[in-house]
Amino acid sequence: MQRRPTFWDVTLKAVVAHTVTYFAVGLLAFTLFDYSARFAEPALSTLMRQTDEPIVAAGPLLQPIRGLLFGVVFYLLRIAIFRERDGWLRMWIMLVFVGIFSTFGPTPGSIEGLIYTTLPIRGQLAGLSEVLLQSLLLSVITFAWVRSPDRRWITWLMVILFVIALLLPAMGLILGQIAT
Repeated sequence: MQRRPTFWDVTLKAVVAHTVTYFAVGLLAFTLFDYSARFAEPALSTLMRQTDEPIVAAGPLLQPIRGLLFGVVFYLLRIAIFRERDGWLRMWIMLVFVGIFSTFGPTPGSIEGLIYTTLPIRGQLAGLSEVLLQSLLLSVITFAWVRSPDRRWITWLMVILFVIALLLPAMGLILGQIAT
């Protein structure tokens, strides 16, 4: 990487990478783990919204906000992340340790969740594969994209996937409103 990434280089790429990886991994997990059935189970039904609720369908549309927050942090840590060959690993470890295992609230799969929730441990750990994979992909893609600004094909691919990741849930919400 020759030039220093700007705030917008890092932040916009993090927004796009987070939204795309969130949508793709979420869709994969939704299918593989049968979230419709799992979220209806008594242990989860009081914690998780049911998958047919409109706000759940709107989830991907709100992810650019989270991507913006990630981008700000990545920018603040840009020297430690983007100047080093293992920056993607540093980014991922930070996300895993701070954002997954050490949340301030009792999130399932976190240390606090294991201590303070009544959710079965097996159920808490089952969802970890999704968030670990998504955070890994976010780290690898953001790192590679920021460090390779001259590879326009990455930008085109990510922007196309970003539009798809926002368009599909938006269309689903619109069609759901028309059907009711």
